[in-house]
Amino acid sequence: MFCFQCEHTAKGEGCTKIGVCGKTPEVAAMQDLLIHAVKRLSVYAVAAREKGGVDNEINRFTCEAIFSTLTNVDFDPDRFFTLINDAQRYTGQLMEKTGDVAGAPDFTPADSVAGMVAQGEAVGIKSDPGIDADILSLRELLIYGLKGLAAYTEHAAILGQEDDAVYAFIHEAMAATLNKDLGVNEYVGLALKCGEVNIRAMEMLDAANTGTYGHPVPTSVPLGAKAGKAILVSGHDLKDLEDLLKQSEGKGIHVYTHGEMLPCHGYPELKKYSHFYGHYG
Repeated sequence: MFCFQCEHTAKGEGCTKIGVCGKTPEVAAMQDLLIHAVKRLSVYAVAAREKGGVDNEINRFTCEAIFSTLTNVDFDPDRFFTLINDAQRYTGQLMEKTGDVAGAPDFTPADSVAGMVAQGEAVGIKSDPGIDADILSLRELLIYGLKGLAAYTEHAAILGQEDDAVYAFIHEAMAATLNKDLGVNEYVGLALKCGEVNIRAMEMLDAANTGTYGHPVPTSVPLGAKAGKAILVSGHDLKDLEDLLKQSEGKGIHVYTHGEMLPCHGYPELKKYSHFYGHYG
């Protein structure tokens, strides 16, 4: 495996035996294969959009799939087996509308996790030893930018905020990473455009969060713990937190946030739950 996605990579260079996060080589290979499958899907999505064909189910799947490959989001090989097959199925649906499209690699998923791991090892970050180091770096910078963009876009969509222009760019940029004719200038341009589109995604996410849970207000948050049962919520998903608060209300369970969930205590529609107690870590 080779993964240098996060700031914790081994020796500051990249994890090669197992992820510092606990990600296994098996999962790393399947994530690489899923990204490859989504790149291929994106080529057909771009072609379909040029013909006026926009499929929101495929838009949402694209974000979910890319999001799933972010550090610590999903380490379940069986889940990636399903996502890779879903990518192939959606690609087939688009092919029925577009026919063959130049730039789309041939790909048929293996019928087992082990088979997909072998396929993933052939399309990973270091699968093209002849590629220019600057091009490789910029391509991966763009892909990791798209992973963050997909995550914000998916969180906004869960709460009803969407913009097809964001989905269109994600497909455009993912498809572009298969284009071997792109140079440094083109990749720099795509990376800058990714940042620009991400501002729009953050606008949608802000509208989604404040529109659903109210505008955050200054709030004191306990850092200690109460005796008794508890649920610790990490990640970024306010809807998941809300669902947990509703389901645990009146059951003698205190709910704590962790990491980047700390700001959730300021949202009026979340802080109204008396068992939403504090922050840990």
